[in-house]
Amino acid sequence: MKQSLDKKSISKILIIQPRGLGDVVLSTVVANNLHAEFPGARIDYLVHKPNQTALEKIPFINDVISYKRKEFKDGLKALVKVRKNRYDLVIDLYCNPRTALDTFMSGAPWRAGRNLRWRGFVYNLKVPAETTQLLHQVQRHIRFLKTLGVNSDSTEVFFGLGEDDIGFADTFFGETFETGQRVIGISPGGSWSSRKCDPVKLAEIGDAISDVYKAQLLLIWGPGERDEAVEIRSRMKNAAVLAPPTDIRQMGAVISRCSLLISNNSGPMHISAAVGTPVLSLEGPVNPARQGPYGKAHGSVRLDELDCIGCNLRVCPRNHECFMELPVSRVMDAIASIIEKNGILLLKK
Repeated sequence: MKQSLDKKSISKILIIQPRGLGDVVLSTVVANNLHAEFPGARIDYLVHKPNQTALEKIPFINDVISYKRKEFKDGLKALVKVRKNRYDLVIDLYCNPRTALDTFMSGAPWRAGRNLRWRGFVYNLKVPAETTQLLHQVQRHIRFLKTLGVNSDSTEVFFGLGEDDIGFADTFFGETFETGQRVIGISPGGSWSSRKCDPVKLAEIGDAISDVYKAQLLLIWGPGERDEAVEIRSRMKNAAVLAPPTDIRQMGAVISRCSLLISNNSGPMHISAAVGTPVLSLEGPVNPARQGPYGKAHGSVRLDELDCIGCNLRVCPRNHECFMELPVSRVMDAIASIIEKNGILLLKK
């Protein structure tokens, strides 16, 4: 017999979304709608350690419990804290065997998750798997909530920035660029090698932008990505500024100061959308309709006519044609479209 959530009993909520910086950012649409539905409730998260800082400064999130992936003792310590907090409702957005076990061990009377294989037995609020397919992840989250009977009027996602983060970006921009200078960011990072546009192509795109627009290019990089950013700069005929080392929130603050971001399908892409900077995603192995930047301000571009486009493979078994053969003119047309629809004041040369 299908159970219905007793909303009057909810005062403590835990959201489980451990992995993927972009996925964590997109999951904030759930926290936002839960906050509206249960304004007096405590809303916490359970995530992997690197994703903790992305959530800490969001005002309607009370606490972020984190643990190091593949470290049993750290995970156990986090689970003990979860159980001690005695949540009324646990929402498992990841729904793999580990998070299903965490949900069950939480002891929460209400446990929500997708009805997938044996894991469906863990949840007493079951979301049919078929309702979460063929939609953007934000819309899948909205359907998840509606299945639980939770109002979900907002599709806004969030990324928390502290005063120190904003100050960091303001200082960097003030010391690096002239007042009023328009800055276009390029982010070469990505969790899958197949999703990462090759430095040689990003250099071509950067040069094309510099040839057309009166804007300064800023190469924004995260851990392990500096060499790629340096390579892009070295391959360009036009000047580009290398961003300083940043943590996740500082990176978000730097992106928030840009007029536009060019990015692979990655965490920074979703951060850009969350902080209000229009973003153009360069797509290859994944479907932007499901995993691209969410919102009308943004756009995506890919080589749709390629026979292997949307392969969803982590490593390209061919020659990365989805990026290497992507016409720069197509990218520039997409940039022009984003500039026009957002009213971005970018002068042409």
